[in-house]
Amino acid sequence: MRRDALKILLLASALMAPQFAWPAAARHPLLGQPAADFALRSVAGTNVRLSEYRGDVVLLSFWGSRCGQCLPQLAALDRLQATYGSAGLVTLGVNVDDDQAAARDFADGRRLGFALLLDPAKSVARSYRVDALPLVVLVDRAGVIREVFRDFRSGAEDEYLAKVKALLDE
Repeated sequence: MRRDALKILLLASALMAPQFAWPAAARHPLLGQPAADFALRSVAGTNVRLSEYRGDVVLLSFWGSRCGQCLPQLAALDRLQATYGSAGLVTLGVNVDDDQAAARDFADGRRLGFALLLDPAKSVARSYRVDALPLVVLVDRAGVIREVFRDFRSGAEDEYLAKVKALLDE
């Protein structure tokens, strides 16, 4: 009897799981939409406005200091920025930590070739519908959101590279 009940429970779970999971390949609702402009203070103390980079390909990385995949992703994005910055790529890291001191400590321990911005009110994260970390938004030269990448896994850097190169070539 227990075995049958367990089989039924497992079958029901398997059938219901797709209803509650957000598929990795699902189309993000902001794709094709204009990127919301914002102004945030960087860890270095300067103000950065997204609209200042119109005409460049912009890669927005939403990250947190306690996010396990954020550090390897930021390192991968730093490599992309170092290679393609002269071709018109601008990378901006947007921190969503509640504890801004932790965000600053995290940033101080890294030497990245792009600005790390602080979003303490999470207003920018809300406007970009950040639902998981890390999250990357790729904005074309006209200011339109062309790609949204959730998570960071093996091979993601190659996927980023292909999309960035395609937008730089447009």
